[in-house]
Amino acid sequence: MPDDTVNTLPGVSYVMPVLNEATHVRAAVDSLLAQDYTGPFEVTIALGPSIDGTTELVAELAAVDSRIRVVDNEIGSTPAGLNLAIRQSQYPVVIRVDAHSVLPPDYARVAVETILETGADNVGGLMDAQGTTAFERAVARAYGSRIGLGGTKLHVGGAAGPAETVYLGVFRRDRLLEVGLFDEEIKRGQDWELNRRIRQAGGTVWFTPRLHVVYRPRPNLYRLARQFFSTGIWRGELARRFPASNGLRYFAPPVMVLGVALGVLLGLGGVLQAALGATPWLLWAFAVPAAYLLIVIASAVVWGRRDGFSSFLWFLVVLPCIHFSWGIGFILGYLSLTRNITAHTGR
Repeated sequence: MPDDTVNTLPGVSYVMPVLNEATHVRAAVDSLLAQDYTGPFEVTIALGPSIDGTTELVAELAAVDSRIRVVDNEIGSTPAGLNLAIRQSQYPVVIRVDAHSVLPPDYARVAVETILETGADNVGGLMDAQGTTAFERAVARAYGSRIGLGGTKLHVGGAAGPAETVYLGVFRRDRLLEVGLFDEEIKRGQDWELNRRIRQAGGTVWFTPRLHVVYRPRPNLYRLARQFFSTGIWRGELARRFPASNGLRYFAPPVMVLGVALGVLLGLGGVLQAALGATPWLLWAFAVPAAYLLIVIASAVVWGRRDGFSSFLWFLVVLPCIHFSWGIGFILGYLSLTRNITAHTGR
């Protein structure tokens, strides 16, 4: 008997914004072509103005598989690329893909099953950060620890159910169009803001631990700091724009930054007091940065040592890098001090 399964499953459109991702984009695309989903699918890559060979690599991928389409994303930002790819796609289920991500073979199948079972408008799962070097493994451990990125479900896992936001996302196309797609003014955190609108419109954002996406961390300290500074700027911007929609956990890093900075400054005042022969009571302020240092060391012992001594040492650097870069960026974004910066921090 003929198998009509393919004809009963909704088609899926993978949408991927790409900019200077020659190192990772092939693995990301290969993971899409290797999906065990038996319904029709297409891959739309929104290509930004890349200078590292990504343009040639993406053209090569599209030339050997007609299901891969490349569209020019002249703006180059993530939300602009996503919207462009969504508008150029055709199927009722839209799967967002990051060039740094590798989807497991059952990702599309499980996601579509979950949408059909729950009626959710967006489904997502766990960002499974995995590194290949000692530095990247330390970053991955920080991502997956409660002290690193706040312990949300999309980083540490949890029970299936409604969520504030999810990693990447598998959307009903009609709901995306209804709420207006991604806000192209928001260069980072656009997924959170979109999910906020979906929930406000009465839709459901659903987390399921059955979905795991391998994520490749930034390869060095400079790129990691730049990533989290940019993310912090936009998180602060979003906290200022939508104050009622932000949890207290978003304010923990900026409060920590201010506390440590104030502790160091007051502690130095205590050193000056001692030098002048006065009672150095301000030295007690050093207790704040000392307490933070102890937290970092304890976190490295609990999480960082699991991947060897080199990763343990890197964890001692990576965790403060994430906290301070994100926290400083948040403060600047929240106080609207980055109007000339945010336009260039989309990646």
